[in-house]
Amino acid sequence: MQFGLTEEQQMIVDTVRDFVEREVYPHEAEVEKQGFVPKELADDIKRKVIDMGFYASNFPEEVGGGGLNHLEFALLERELGRGSMALTHFFGRPQNILMACEGDQKERYLLPAVRGERMDALAMTEPDAGSDVRGMKTTARKDGDDWIINGTKHFISGAAHADFVIVFVATGEDQTPKGPKKRITCFLVDRGHPGFEILPGYRSVSHRGYDNMILKFEDCRLPSNQVLGEVDGGFEVMNTWLYATRITVATMCVGRARRVFDMALQYAVDRKQFGQQIGKFQGVSFKLADMVTEIDAADWLTLASAWRLDEGLEANREIASAKLYASEMLARVTDEAIAIHGGMGLMDDYPLERFWRDSRVERIWDGTSEIQRHIISRDMLRRLGG
Repeated sequence: MQFGLTEEQQMIVDTVRDFVEREVYPHEAEVEKQGFVPKELADDIKRKVIDMGFYASNFPEEVGGGGLNHLEFALLERELGRGSMALTHFFGRPQNILMACEGDQKERYLLPAVRGERMDALAMTEPDAGSDVRGMKTTARKDGDDWIINGTKHFISGAAHADFVIVFVATGEDQTPKGPKKRITCFLVDRGHPGFEILPGYRSVSHRGYDNMILKFEDCRLPSNQVLGEVDGGFEVMNTWLYATRITVATMCVGRARRVFDMALQYAVDRKQFGQQIGKFQGVSFKLADMVTEIDAADWLTLASAWRLDEGLEANREIASAKLYASEMLARVTDEAIAIHGGMGLMDDYPLERFWRDSRVERIWDGTSEIQRHIISRDMLRRLGG
């Protein structure tokens, strides 16, 4: 692994950071206040990203994407993490799972998503099935050549602006020595399709403007050509394309922590008490030392896991470690930054209280901290027959 960035990698970092500072930072306070991103602003961000050639940069060049590898894409996501998620959503990173499209699915879903003509959303979580994916109650039953879907999904990020959703539902059940085991299938469902409705979700304290939505399926009839991958092959599709999304969470946590740290560092220089800069007091300077050490550790842990994917090495445990450590690091760093700012850190004159609230969800979505610890420990124990 090379510890320095190539000229091209540095260009990615510089370009994306400059874009976030120019096109995202100025609108963050208003989006936070309004709770939504105006359509004109969303369209403007998307258009500028397309013009830069960075839209769908996580997709191969042969389908029109930017062709970034895992490490390069992690660097891009790290810089996007500095900005409001409600706004950086329109930077455009469609779900890689669309690479599983076959036949006319490529023309109807994959290629339009890569070109920025259609936006997607991924739907797995249900009111009674979060981490327990096999516990989902949304089902699809075969009816001739069609499938009929019934059930509800919630906490679906990106669905507010999605033209179609990628939804996982139960399509059968097998009896195993450990009890019933549901078979899962992935479907592509267009917004406005009969029997399918996208409803407003819950008001979250984290990432305001980046809405979560509720999806309802009531006798939603779909032809068989809407199946993504193989029937009952949902877990194979997940494992092939989705597990690396935890790297995205980790890298964005690192980016956000860097921004928070920069604010705390500058405040420690500017703020004076008892006749000197507060950064000269050990109680503050030691906080800064611990913060930057944890950020650097999370950064290298995350980039190393992305590098392993590019090298074709096993990375499941390393990715889980990165997601676990980076998300928990962000919580500690934002908390310490507020401590350094004192009472002002909790006022909305500064964005710190927003970062503090935003940090909480990172330990929940894409697998809770407890799930990541389970993945890490299971990986180690299995190697020894445990």
